[in-house]
Amino acid sequence: MVAGLKSQLAAEGLDVVQETIKGSLVMSSEQTHLLGDWEFDVPSMLGALERSVDQALKDGYQGLWASGDMTWEFGPAKDLSKLLEYEFRLEEFMREQPALGGICQYHADTLPREILRKGLQAHKHVFVNDTLSMINPHYLDRASFSQSTNYILELDHFLDKVLDRESMN
Repeated sequence: MVAGLKSQLAAEGLDVVQETIKGSLVMSSEQTHLLGDWEFDVPSMLGALERSVDQALKDGYQGLWASGDMTWEFGPAKDLSKLLEYEFRLEEFMREQPALGGICQYHADTLPREILRKGLQAHKHVFVNDTLSMINPHYLDRASFSQSTNYILELDHFLDKVLDRESMN
């Protein structure tokens, strides 16, 4: 993944080597937030993000932009049972840390629909591709989270429309 991202950034004209040397571009595939048998550790992940934001600010940057592939973040066991806890806590953390921005990547072709629904409910914005991003009409804060059948059907309808639009690009 890291090699592919570096290649894409270089193709877009970024001097990846120079930015890496300067420390303004840091890419990592470390999974230090996974415990034992690849169990996702929410506090460890949030702690790592907090330390990274602090370091970016100490290094003179205005903030940190981070991205995580949700399939990969949860390790080889693909145990996404802590996904909602992480996403809700991440949203809260990002509100408290205005210097942090980023994207959680949910790949519709590799993740179960149930996981896509949860991700959709947990994020205020949806970025589909280079030409399609939007305020998420299905975002719910932790207290409002719903798993009702009617709401699940509504989420599936929205996902179908967005994924259809993506496949046309």
